[in-house]
Amino acid sequence: MDRTHYFSNSYREAREKFLQAASSGELSLRSYAHPLPGRDGEELAMDAALFGPADSARLLLLASATHGLEGFCGSGLQLALIDDEDFHSQAAAAEVAVLYVHGVNPWGFSWLRRWTHENVDLNRNCIDFDNPEGVPDNPEYDALADVLVPENWPDPEADERLAAWIGENGFDALKDAVQHGQYRHPDGLFYGGSEPTWSNLTFRRVLRDFGGHCKRLALIDFHTGLGPEGHGEKILMLDDSAEKSARARRWWGEVTSLTEGDSVSSRIAGPLACLLPQECPQAKVTDIALEFGTVPPDVVLSALRADQWLYRTPAVDAETRENIKRLLLSAFYVDRADWKSAILDQGINTARQAVSGLSAA
Repeated sequence: MDRTHYFSNSYREAREKFLQAASSGELSLRSYAHPLPGRDGEELAMDAALFGPADSARLLLLASATHGLEGFCGSGLQLALIDDEDFHSQAAAAEVAVLYVHGVNPWGFSWLRRWTHENVDLNRNCIDFDNPEGVPDNPEYDALADVLVPENWPDPEADERLAAWIGENGFDALKDAVQHGQYRHPDGLFYGGSEPTWSNLTFRRVLRDFGGHCKRLALIDFHTGLGPEGHGEKILMLDDSAEKSARARRWWGEVTSLTEGDSVSSRIAGPLACLLPQECPQAKVTDIALEFGTVPPDVVLSALRADQWLYRTPAVDAETRENIKRLLLSAFYVDRADWKSAILDQGINTARQAVSGLSAA
C-alpha cells in the first residue's frame, strides 16, 4: 500500500493536510499564530489537535518540526497516525488522549532551516536563562567557530583546518563540540539563544492548555538527521531518574540515553523535553526523541555549514541559494518511498507502544 501521500513538499501543504485531517477526524484543534510569514507568504502557526477527552489522566504528545525542516518527516508520521483508526481505537480503549503538535518550529519548517527565526536551536533553548551560572560553556566550539562557518563558501582553507582538527581529535570529538550547543555565537551553529524563543514560550502554552489535567504524560518528539539511513533510534532525553529509565525500556525495549552516552546524539543542554515537568509538574513524565537516520554525519555537517553561511550572507544569487537549500533538505529528509515506509512502520509502532505503556504505568 502506497503511503507516501502522508508526506508533503512544503510547510504550506503539510499544514493544510494536518488541519484537514484534524477536522475530518473531529479532533479538538487550537492554533497559535507565529508573528512572521512563511517562505511562500503563508500564515505560520503551531497547531495542536487533541484526540480524546481534554481532562484525560493519560496524555501522549506527538511533536513535529522542533528542528524546522525535520517536520517533513514528523508531519507525515502525524498524518498517518491521525488516519489510523486502529491506533485511535487502541488509545480510546486505554483511556489515553493523543495530542498532535504540528510545526513546533513552523518558521524553520517553512523556510527550510533547522533553527528558529531567531537562529536558535530549540533543543538547546530550554535552559534557565535567569541563572547565568546555568548557561553552559563550550570552549571547543569557540575555538572552531570561524572554521565551521567561514566568511566564504566554499572555503578550502577552512575545510583543511577542520580536517586537521578532526585528524588530531577525532570526528566524535567534533560532533560533541558542535552538537552540545553554544551560547556565544548568535550567528553560529547550534546556538542556544539568550532568552526563550517564540517556539519555547508557545510550546509552554500548549502544555498548560492541554496538559493541566494529566497524571501521566509521554512525549515522542520526531527528529531526523542522525544514525543509519531509515533506522529510528529511541533516545531518552531527560534521563533524570532510574525509575524513568526503567519505565522507558519497559515501554519501548531498546532505548538509548543522552546521559549514558550510548546515543547517536551527543549530550545536549536544554532540550524541549525540559518543559514538560516545568509546565505539568503534576504528571509523571516519560519522553523520547525518535531519531531517524538519513545520510552520513559529515554530509549533514557540510549541509548545515553551507546553510549557516547562507544565513550570514543574504546577498546570494538564486541558484546558489536553491542548491544549498536542496542540499540541506536532502540531509534531513530522504524523499524515497522505502525510507518513508520504514519510518512510518517504526513511528506508528513506537506510538502504539507508548499508549500501552501509559495505560499500564
